[in-house]
Amino acid sequence: MGTREQLVDSARELLWERGYVGTSPKAIQQRAGAGQGSMYHHFAGKKELALAAVRRSAEELLAAADEQLRTPGTAVERITAYLRRERQVLKGCPIGRLTQDPDIVADPELRAPVDETLTRIRARLAEVLDEGRAAGELPASLDTAALAATIVAVLQGGYVLARAADRPEPFDQAVSGVLALLTTH
Repeated sequence: MGTREQLVDSARELLWERGYVGTSPKAIQQRAGAGQGSMYHHFAGKKELALAAVRRSAEELLAAADEQLRTPGTAVERITAYLRRERQVLKGCPIGRLTQDPDIVADPELRAPVDETLTRIRARLAEVLDEGRAAGELPASLDTAALAATIVAVLQGGYVLARAADRPEPFDQAVSGVLALLTTH
């Protein structure tokens, strides 16, 4: 892995752990084992590096979601696989947590990949739900866009509940609750 990649990976980890304000260029450099000159050779500054890190986190999150949602099976089975996949629940969502960072939310350029990621996940879930509705697995009257938004909201809220309790059970309970709603029709 080259220096640029080490810097991006280190920034991703630190943004997830500490947020934007709590992530200094020096901390990124130390974690990456790179000097100040290397960082500024690859990036104009902290914001440009943070943007690359957020985009990388977004790519990985979308790839993981797509992997689960493209597996064989019914719509409900695929959504269940997506919601039940292995996650670092107590760390929170690497993208969702950024919405709680005032500096990310206040900057349209840094906020854009966060919004785009959550929008794309909702759209992909709605597509799977549309497939389930077309196959007769789900009610014809189902508002798939609204349910997709609910699934994402429950997932993100589950992270918050788990972090507040410092245990994964509230996350699991939230996921079980939304899956129960999905299968009751």
